[in-house]
Amino acid sequence: MGTAGDDGVPAPSLTPAERSLVRVSAALAAGSEDALRSALAEAAHIADPVEVEEALLQSYLFLGYPAALAALAVWREVSPAPPADAGPDDWPGWARRGAALCRRVYSTQYRELRDSVRRLHPEMERWMVVEGYGKVLARPGLAPVAREYCIVALLAVADAGPQLYSHLRGGLNLGAPPDALAETLAAAARFMDDARSEAARATLRRVLSRRDGGRREERDGVQPGGGSGRDRHAGEAVGPGGEEE
Repeated sequence: MGTAGDDGVPAPSLTPAERSLVRVSAALAAGSEDALRSALAEAAHIADPVEVEEALLQSYLFLGYPAALAALAVWREVSPAPPADAGPDDWPGWARRGAALCRRVYSTQYRELRDSVRRLHPEMERWMVVEGYGKVLARPGLAPVAREYCIVALLAVADAGPQLYSHLRGGLNLGAPPDALAETLAAAARFMDDARSEAARATLRRVLSRRDGGRREERDGVQPGGGSGRDRHAGEAVGPGGEEE
């Protein structure tokens, strides 16, 4: 939550539109059409239709085409807004903007991520950057940090621990306040059981603890990670489709 107001109640860190998109993403991951329909009906009155569609479109990277197509079908029933026209293919441009966004999300571990995924399979490394980050996550219509809120909610409900760790850290790298990430998990909690919700909160605590520990080491003149410069849990960092770092 944000800074407390005059009444002492913490102010929300997410905007109403962001919160509605988080609920849509969480409901989509939960696999309940009724929950998704309800979340989309709410979002239709709060969020920009383009933002809703971007949240649904990006979900195929994490849940696959069947779930994304089913969600878009429900959205067409809920919203009178027609879909936007398809944009032109721009593979060189997608490669450039994908690399730029991926570097922002992974920060100092960007090169290690690409090298590690390339060792798994060079095509996966290329698809991660060009398709995942360039063609999809760097699209206009939804701000990168808002995309991360949606992805965090989706991954928490899907119980995808390593990917959740990665995107919580990526959200911080994009400037998301810790309170906003905590609020994202709280909004998604209604779509998962208590054990899964607590696991997601524990992952956020771990991310914040390691970030704060690295800052303390830097202030003390010690290289984070005991001299290697590498997060000892870097193996938990993954790309948009679940590629391990």
